[in-house]
Amino acid sequence: MNHCTPISVCMIAKNEEKNIEKCLAALKPYGFEIVVVDTGSADKTKEIAARYTNKIYDFTWINDFSAARNYSLAQASNEYVLILDCDEIIKELDMKQLTALIQEHPAEVGRILLDNHYISNQTDAVYQDRLGRFFSRKFFHFESAIHEQITHNQTGLQYESYDVPIQADHIGYFGSVEDLRGKVERNNSLLFQELKKDKDNPYLYFQIGQSYNMIYDYENSYKYYQKALEYDVNPDAEWVQMMIIAYANALLHTGREKEALQLEGVYDAFASSADFFCIMGQIYLANRQYMKAMMEFVKAIHCPVAHQTGTNSFIPTYNIGLINEMMGDISTALTHYRNCGDFPMAQAKINELAQKNK
Repeated sequence: MNHCTPISVCMIAKNEEKNIEKCLAALKPYGFEIVVVDTGSADKTKEIAARYTNKIYDFTWINDFSAARNYSLAQASNEYVLILDCDEIIKELDMKQLTALIQEHPAEVGRILLDNHYISNQTDAVYQDRLGRFFSRKFFHFESAIHEQITHNQTGLQYESYDVPIQADHIGYFGSVEDLRGKVERNNSLLFQELKKDKDNPYLYFQIGQSYNMIYDYENSYKYYQKALEYDVNPDAEWVQMMIIAYANALLHTGREKEALQLEGVYDAFASSADFFCIMGQIYLANRQYMKAMMEFVKAIHCPVAHQTGTNSFIPTYNIGLINEMMGDISTALTHYRNCGDFPMAQAKINELAQKNK
């Protein structure tokens, strides 16, 4: 294998004129073959893509993301492919290290690091996760109409994954609720179709919950997360760890803080990230168990594993300040608020307390 393994970037697109140029411009320095499969754009998506590649193909949308993905794979010239969406922008890629890893893992799936950007607690937040996006077309294809899964070409054969030195920003969660509602309705219509065929699949219930969560419909997200948790799910799975935190958040947003205390029963299975310690702290805080809340926030600060920005820094620090303020220790509260940097909620508290002391 050569020093630089030839790679094709495969993406599917529809009405992505707002995002696709950022995505393709970030790829330009690497000289990759770029394959764009358009599923029916009515805007300038294809016109913009044509500035970066001549491999643009039309695919009639049949309500099946895997069908479109597999068509894109078939148009690639190279064996190894990187799968990207138009709202994902490469910010780090080590080509030399990637080529070495291909030699070590020729028939495995490489996982890229994705920084998912969204608004939380009045500030730009990032939730990091790793997704399988890099592989050999000789060994893999996609299955499932939505939230498509990489599947071995040899039926029933499982595969190993490894981390690749690729990091990207995912900006698709930015936008108003109305901007996102169309995406949610499209996704859920496909998910409900899948559910008719596979009604005992907890992952489908989780993804429906995620769709509702995206538009802050916490009542429906609670309903579908709870349904997923009725099954025997693996607490070590990344999606389950993500779900337990989203489920707790939905409980708190729907006035079910007493019910949320039941998560104490699965504490040991999930107590491995600052995100979990933070949400448990918020559950105790909502139930006025201030000392227990304080302990969880302290654990969060000292936990090295944090998926969401701030869960092991300014978020627990702010909440410790809040608890101190509620207990009447304004001086200690202010110290913690000031230690939150430019976190807007902490700045608002500092200003509020300054006004009170005038």
